[in-house]
Amino acid sequence: MGLVVQKFGGTSVANVEKIKNVAGKAIREKQAGHDVIVVLSAMAGETNRLIDLAHSAAESPDEREYDSLISTGEQVTISLLSIVLNDMGYRARSFLGFQVKILTDQAHQKARISMIDTETIRKELKKGAIVVVAGFQGVDEENNITTLGRGGSDTSAVALAAALKADRCDIFTDVDGVYTTDPNICAKARRLERISYDEMLEMAMTGAKVLQPRSVEMAKKYNVPVYVKSTFSDEGGTLVTKEDKEMEREVLSGITYDRDQVKITVVHIPDRPGIAANLFLPLSERHISVDMIIQNASSQGFTDLTFTVSKKDMKTAQKIVEATAKEIGAKKVEVDDDVAKVSIIGVGMLSHSGVAAKMFKTMADEGINIMMISTSEIKISCVIQRKYTELAVMVLHDAFHLEKKK
Repeated sequence: MGLVVQKFGGTSVANVEKIKNVAGKAIREKQAGHDVIVVLSAMAGETNRLIDLAHSAAESPDEREYDSLISTGEQVTISLLSIVLNDMGYRARSFLGFQVKILTDQAHQKARISMIDTETIRKELKKGAIVVVAGFQGVDEENNITTLGRGGSDTSAVALAAALKADRCDIFTDVDGVYTTDPNICAKARRLERISYDEMLEMAMTGAKVLQPRSVEMAKKYNVPVYVKSTFSDEGGTLVTKEDKEMEREVLSGITYDRDQVKITVVHIPDRPGIAANLFLPLSERHISVDMIIQNASSQGFTDLTFTVSKKDMKTAQKIVEATAKEIGAKKVEVDDDVAKVSIIGVGMLSHSGVAAKMFKTMADEGINIMMISTSEIKISCVIQRKYTELAVMVLHDAFHLEKKK
């Protein structure tokens, strides 16, 4: 007997009929002799509806009450699934984040899990129950409801798998695995059978929507095998696991894109120690993540500094940076939201030369100008004009022959 954690996203629980399909998958694991924990998102579109309600009530809703509101969608789905399972003759018990309890810090909307009390779940598993847990939510030390950010149910599932030392964590979604790129853009995209934690993390952080980045970080830290599967098919699937020599044979594993990018440039700032800290500390205090950063060469004691943030943080970031720019004596702040980030990712880049040159030449041949570049050991990202996103993805996929399995 093993322990399996299953996570189902919003499209998988969009209505009662689909919830019955989810019940069937949970029952199948139960019949195979496993203990089963199911983690659910809210119904497709429900969280967005709740967010819209919050912003119709106030332009800047109180963060505590905002989290309390948008966490309610999961209560519906876990209750419905438990009702279905009990009706089918299988004992099921549903739990909200504070009932489990999933303890987090106090960063509303972006909370991080610090500890999970597994006692309640273990008791129910011993009784033979299928345990159904609300994803996306937790509770802080003052018993305030917190949420983990969009896609947070992935993190809930992996965290539970780690805390309970599950044999595996199955992430069910509307695609049948992780692809070399978005199949909606590139018809030649190929499903990967295996991908390393590091590659998956880079893909998730650079635009792939299959898994939330924090869930991959946690899976790597606690060595949780993660399978990405389709809710609506038993075919396919991708295993996210440790890196091995087989993976290193392929130069690249995938190409990602992210249109949710804003480029902010602080023009003509004094080039002296402490300026960068003055700019980025206020952003950090508001939990705004900065992605790419480029500082130009200093000229006559002044420089320009460019960085990117998520589009959802644009207005807040712009206000903060403009205020800081005045304090440090910068000339102006420029904001460009007509950009996108395209990235190539692969552990094979460590042992293959010429990858960057090939990427840059491929885009140059198509007349695609590169505004910013950042690299890691297994990733190269470029900021380009938004209108060239699909073209860049397709030509890079062709250039590196990702449609072929090595």
